[in-house]
Amino acid sequence: MSRHATTGEVLALIRSGEAVTRADIGRVTGLSRPAVSLRVGELLERSLVVERTDAPSTGGRPPVRLEFNAAGGVVLVAALGASRTRVAVCDLAGNEVAGRRFHIDVEQGPDVVLPILMDTWEELLGDRPRSAVRGVGMGVPATVEFAEGRTESARVMASWTGVVIPPLIRQRFDVPVLVDNDVNVLAVGEHRGAYREETGDLLFVKISTRIGAGIVASGSILRGALGAAGEIGHIPVRDGGGVLCRCGNIDCVDSVASGTALLRELRAAGKDVKTIDDVTALIRAGDAQTMAMVREAGRRIGEVLAGAVNILNPSVVVLGGDVAEAFGPLVSSIREVVYRRSTALATRRLRIEPSRLGAAAGISGCAVMVLDHVLSAEAVDDSL
Repeated sequence: MSRHATTGEVLALIRSGEAVTRADIGRVTGLSRPAVSLRVGELLERSLVVERTDAPSTGGRPPVRLEFNAAGGVVLVAALGASRTRVAVCDLAGNEVAGRRFHIDVEQGPDVVLPILMDTWEELLGDRPRSAVRGVGMGVPATVEFAEGRTESARVMASWTGVVIPPLIRQRFDVPVLVDNDVNVLAVGEHRGAYREETGDLLFVKISTRIGAGIVASGSILRGALGAAGEIGHIPVRDGGGVLCRCGNIDCVDSVASGTALLRELRAAGKDVKTIDDVTALIRAGDAQTMAMVREAGRRIGEVLAGAVNILNPSVVVLGGDVAEAFGPLVSSIREVVYRRSTALATRRLRIEPSRLGAAAGISGCAVMVLDHVLSAEAVDDSL
């Protein structure tokens, strides 16, 4: 590293554990002792690092260790779903320190939903000063133009179409605000929290009210040119029956195999089902017709995923969302079709498995997204 290493770069060394004393920093960066002291002083002043004197001594005074201070601030996060939302305050290591779950209809629009989120954050902050807030991260069930934080999808959140979210939140919390698609943040959370040491290539598939995917490639989320990567829900399947999708196309996998589609088909078949839990009860009771419909949904999803596996060659496909978590037969059908229809090389070491974090991946992913931004070397240097 250059002898002109910045304060933000010094923080990165401390966070990674590569340099944990002033002497380490000088050795790694080539900075002079006064320059090291200046940069460490700036980090101490901003509560981003703390000093520890309890390190083991090899003789004489023990060295003063520098540690990243996860308690030096908080980030506000929210993972919005089509019907369920999780809101939390997390420390600078991404650990949830206060949270709340509730049902909210996102179709009420930003004028209703965003004030509820911000009021909830205020309550969860408690006695913490507003100055402790370092950033905001949100996941929303819509296509998002990530650079601007603009929702573009007119399918799930019609009243949000074209809304640029960050300025609306900065009216109350004047900090960096990052917004992404809900499945992208689930993919980030799942990868960082459960798979980071195993692989850098992961495909997260959410099967719930709708179907979508988040792609982690070489350790980073793949958003595409404008944020539309991962929209596998709108890939058509064969023999879908001519079902019109909300996007305007026919037989998209979202329209024929999502939780919403399953409930619609079962009701049409005369089944008294109102929720996914009702479908689960029928499966447990051994209802053959319900089992066949669930397996057919899995086959259709597997058909689409086989193409995604051939294109992306992930190490692991993670299946999340309440439908995937509830229906073993659906997951079995997905596995069967993917392994049969994908290339031998793409599936040689491929694992298809359920989410390890469940719904918690949303909060984790939102926190990672905003922390990677506000604690980057560039952002830290700009804030000084």
